[in-house]
Amino acid sequence: MNRADIIEIVGQFVRLKKRGANYIANCPFHSEKTPSFSVSASKGIYKCFGCGKAGNVVNFVQEHEKLTYPEAIHWLADYYKIALEETERSQEQIQHHQVEEALRILNEYAAKFFNESLLQTEEGQNIGLSYFKQRGLRKEIIDRFHLGYNAEDGQSFYKEATQKGYTTELLEKAGLIKNRNGQFFDNYRGRVIFPIQNMTGRVLGFGARILKSNDKAPKYINSPENELYVKSKVLYGMFQSRQAINKQDECFLVEGYTDVISLHQGGVENVLASSGTSLTEDQLRLIGQLTKNLTILYDGDAAGVKAALRGLDMALSQSFNVKLVLLPEGEDPDSFIQKQGSSGFHEYVKSNKQDVISFRVQVGLKDVGNDPIAKSKLINEIAESISKINKAEDFALQDYYIRETASKLQIEEAGLVNLINKFIRDRVEQERRISRREEDNPIPQEATTDFPEPILSINKLDAEALQEWELIRALIEHGFKSYAGYESAASMIYERVDPELFTTKAVSEIYAAYFNFKKVYEQYPEMSYFLNYPDETIRRQMITILHTRNEISHNWKELYQIESLNGEHNYLNELDSALSYFELKKILKMQEELTQHFRTETDPEKIQLLQRKFLALRNSEKEIVSKHGTVVLSLVKKK
Repeated sequence: MNRADIIEIVGQFVRLKKRGANYIANCPFHSEKTPSFSVSASKGIYKCFGCGKAGNVVNFVQEHEKLTYPEAIHWLADYYKIALEETERSQEQIQHHQVEEALRILNEYAAKFFNESLLQTEEGQNIGLSYFKQRGLRKEIIDRFHLGYNAEDGQSFYKEATQKGYTTELLEKAGLIKNRNGQFFDNYRGRVIFPIQNMTGRVLGFGARILKSNDKAPKYINSPENELYVKSKVLYGMFQSRQAINKQDECFLVEGYTDVISLHQGGVENVLASSGTSLTEDQLRLIGQLTKNLTILYDGDAAGVKAALRGLDMALSQSFNVKLVLLPEGEDPDSFIQKQGSSGFHEYVKSNKQDVISFRVQVGLKDVGNDPIAKSKLINEIAESISKINKAEDFALQDYYIRETASKLQIEEAGLVNLINKFIRDRVEQERRISRREEDNPIPQEATTDFPEPILSINKLDAEALQEWELIRALIEHGFKSYAGYESAASMIYERVDPELFTTKAVSEIYAAYFNFKKVYEQYPEMSYFLNYPDETIRRQMITILHTRNEISHNWKELYQIESLNGEHNYLNELDSALSYFELKKILKMQEELTQHFRTETDPEKIQLLQRKFLALRNSEKEIVSKHGTVVLSLVKKK
């Protein structure tokens, strides 16, 4: 936990931008167009202010990669080359782990088997390796993508895997074998193998290309969809390309496995393959975690171009900057990079980039010719695409597309705008109808187990609870620091705050836990103690309150001339501000008690004494309000 850098780890999966003391990004756990995902480097925590997801570096790996807590620890240990000491697991634990991880373990084993078959067997070298060498691939690239080969005999992998204890049911589920009339055969026999990996390098499935001419067999076959492999959520090359995409802030999208591999070998590493499918929302979300600049390379096949274009409206709606490049006739990314090299490739791309709308107009006009019906259909398609652009975020871009489209299609801008607005209205109305149906037919509770309701958000707490949590935050962040007249800031809080004033159970628990820790260990607990608190509800709440946005309130700017939360003595103002609520609450409580006593008292001297005490309390009240503003007073007097 101490070694892991949360910025480094989260940055492997999400494109982070510095914002004050924190880093922000679009949340990887839900769809959004504006960043609400914030990461604190100093505190080692993340928080999404949109969906409520929050946690530390282990929680992030666990949530993002769908791992158990121990598996996330293993992942981090492997990443940082830290050796873990483990106790021996029981047979029951081993069996339970194997059931959970069966597909993942099998895929890792299969990838290793196919790679060794390619590099270490005579058949693999003569057939599989020869094919890759003919394609111009070098040994280091073959190793980088962990390419493999499955022998033609049809049962080499099946026999080896079953001897290792893998069941035929599991092998079939993974798509590695086929059952023909009770006889099992290798599904990828006589094919070169392309392991398909996720962002962290785990093998999700395989693509396999046949090498011999066979009219009855498909050229490529992929793993069937299962618990691990969902085609619409996978992009080939993500593990090998993610860092280059993040660094260069651009993603090239191609169609095939060998296109990705050849571009890598040619020095172009920010590239992914969609494996011939139109882009999906999940795939765009993966790319969007790394960059919003998407450049799609086409080899000129008209049918392929039109199929791929269908997925680009979704990219526009998610605020992607989409460009398209049509390669010279007869070329694909593989052949082009081998002929032109990296510099020639980048020069051609730079000179031939087109925005998605202009490209669609160009391709469409070639097809429609002088057919007015076809042209009307094209105008509707383009208008619908432009309507997907978020006008609030990309007004200039939408305006540019409207002017360009109207000019090229020779139509009135006003008419095109009206058509675009119609598509927007229709979409909004459809979303409203869906929303009303969902309200009328709520999803059963058991159906929402994959996306549980968020733990109570600090934003939803009432004003009193907010003040109580603010004191807890100040205590944990600054308790060990000095405070004039006291051993520490924590000692000052302990002496001046009456815990009986707390109305929030979790606050009382944290407050007691803090000072119990100090009593037992004779030192103040570090922040990590509460960020890893055993109770998940409290732990998530702690992450929420400790991950405050680095903004200065209006009162602080006026009263203390503070422009930044960072500073040697700013914490003193923060402590005083948090403490003032409880001191004022105690004063008002005492005033109420004096008032009740005053109503029943008949002794003149005692009445005068009560009046002096009340006046002293009122002066203290005025002093606190004058220093911290009327907000604290209004919060307390609401109760």
